[in-house]
Amino acid sequence: MDMRKLSVVLTCALIFGGCTSTRHPAPVSDRTQAPAPAAKSAPATAATQPQLAREPDTRPETYTVRRGDTLYSIALDHGLDYKELAEWNAIDNPNVIRIGQQLRLRAPVSAAVATPLKTTPAIQAKPVTGTAIPPSSGTGPAANEAVKSQPKGVKLPYSEQALAQLSPGTAKPVPAPAAKPEPRVEEKSASNDEDDEKVDWGWPTAGKLLSTFNESTNLKGIGIAGKQGQAINASAPGKVLYSGDGIRGYGKLVIIKHNKVFLSVYAHNNLVTVKEGQAVIKGQKIAEMGNSDADQVKLHFEVRRFGKPVDPLRLLPGDRPG
Repeated sequence: MDMRKLSVVLTCALIFGGCTSTRHPAPVSDRTQAPAPAAKSAPATAATQPQLAREPDTRPETYTVRRGDTLYSIALDHGLDYKELAEWNAIDNPNVIRIGQQLRLRAPVSAAVATPLKTTPAIQAKPVTGTAIPPSSGTGPAANEAVKSQPKGVKLPYSEQALAQLSPGTAKPVPAPAAKPEPRVEEKSASNDEDDEKVDWGWPTAGKLLSTFNESTNLKGIGIAGKQGQAINASAPGKVLYSGDGIRGYGKLVIIKHNKVFLSVYAHNNLVTVKEGQAVIKGQKIAEMGNSDADQVKLHFEVRRFGKPVDPLRLLPGDRPG
């Protein structure tokens, strides 16, 4: 009996103890507010790519032809279009130049031709025909003047239209000819130079690097291994400046002009698929890989700034295609 009472007392104590214990509310999360979106990393653009140190254009005004030179190689070494170079120097055949010949590397400044002012032709005054009348007996200046016989007045029958024509203020004024605006000369701004330094470069093809740029050993670009017929693509948008094999050591060659600062060079091709003057976009196929004038199948790729070779690896993106 005592054991039963003891168990009842203990049970009651546990119940009352649970009722008096402090309860902590469960945490409640507010789901009415959307979580803040994670910040997205900005995609890599041409502006984030490494850029070369900006250097002034130090190309000379003239060049003297030396042994082994061609008009194409001279144009490439100075970042010029061989057709313009031929035009500036009155060269009819770009394949014929002479050792010691001095070439102009700048467009000649055409002399300004003074245009004479247009003069209005003189208008010959015709005398007004009139009939002289004898001086009247009256006084006044009209007595000694000639009486004009023309133009003669025309009598019109009365009508509302005739009255409107004769009423003052109804004649429509003749509008003066509009002055022609003077042609505006577009001034070159500093921002144009900055834009020319920013080119969205891309790899011209996939493959293992065979050689890298080394100015001291006259390695003017990089060599990329590949397979015969592999696609060679334009590294950046531009215009095909040259397509041919007129430069010794380059084989079948394509040169693309991207702006007034940069050229890109694609050598040793097996087949060229673009023409001179053709506009191309980044990634467009321009040739097929080969071994023309080379000891193996590869692409020799150069980037030239004002005609001077620079390291392409300083301009190309880091994710090189394998």
